[in-house]
Amino acid sequence: MTVRLGLIGYGAIGKHVEAARLDDIELVSVLVKRPRNDDRLTHEPDRFFAHRFDAVAECAGHEAVRIHGRRVLEGGADFLVTSVGAFTDTALFDRLLATAKANSRRLILPSAGIGALDILSSAAVGGLENVTVTVRKDPSAWKGTVAERLIDLDALKKPHVVFDGPVRDGARLYPQNVNISAAVAIAGLGLDRTRLVIVADPTIDTHIVELEAAGAFGRFAFREDVAISEENRKTGKLVAMAMVKSIRQLASPLVVAA
Repeated sequence: MTVRLGLIGYGAIGKHVEAARLDDIELVSVLVKRPRNDDRLTHEPDRFFAHRFDAVAECAGHEAVRIHGRRVLEGGADFLVTSVGAFTDTALFDRLLATAKANSRRLILPSAGIGALDILSSAAVGGLENVTVTVRKDPSAWKGTVAERLIDLDALKKPHVVFDGPVRDGARLYPQNVNISAAVAIAGLGLDRTRLVIVADPTIDTHIVELEAAGAFGRFAFREDVAISEENRKTGKLVAMAMVKSIRQLASPLVVAA
């Protein structure tokens, strides 16, 4: 079985997906923001959606989810969303879920840059008491965000908490940096009951994510220390790798950690 794939976005993630050249995955077209000198890349949505896709992977940000999500699902394709923080908008989330159901398609939230979602979603079946996700990145990763209005990032000498509150608020304030927290929330306690702590940390040169949860199952703690993407300091190398894995599984006879 060959899966006909569309990509929305051609940055740090999209280029890695293309370069992977996955078996039984045919990359049909890529939707980008600006014209490119490549027949498979188009900045025209109508031209992109004129193709038939089995799945479309979004790698372009919250706005792409809002603008194109419904059209993907209505066109008969599954929709893989990396910018999960877009679903802090409950109306958007509900609308896309309803569209997926009406068209017998799936809204897929890949693990992307965060591990342990399999454990967390399993634990949620028995009931969770609390979930906290902590995201630590060096100050340069928070440039261009509201953190710049809270602290002088260039003068930072020690770790500084720039946000501590519900995922719904944090993922909305930092749309390029903490999409993983929204995936954690949807897998577990929800956007309003999952705590998010965001730290600008000048002592590190990686992205550190910590996930702690407790409930009827017991408790667990997960920590990842991820190398930073050369293309985009706001994201880690693992995000592109994980997206390749998720797309590969669309056509694979073996699915691990579903």
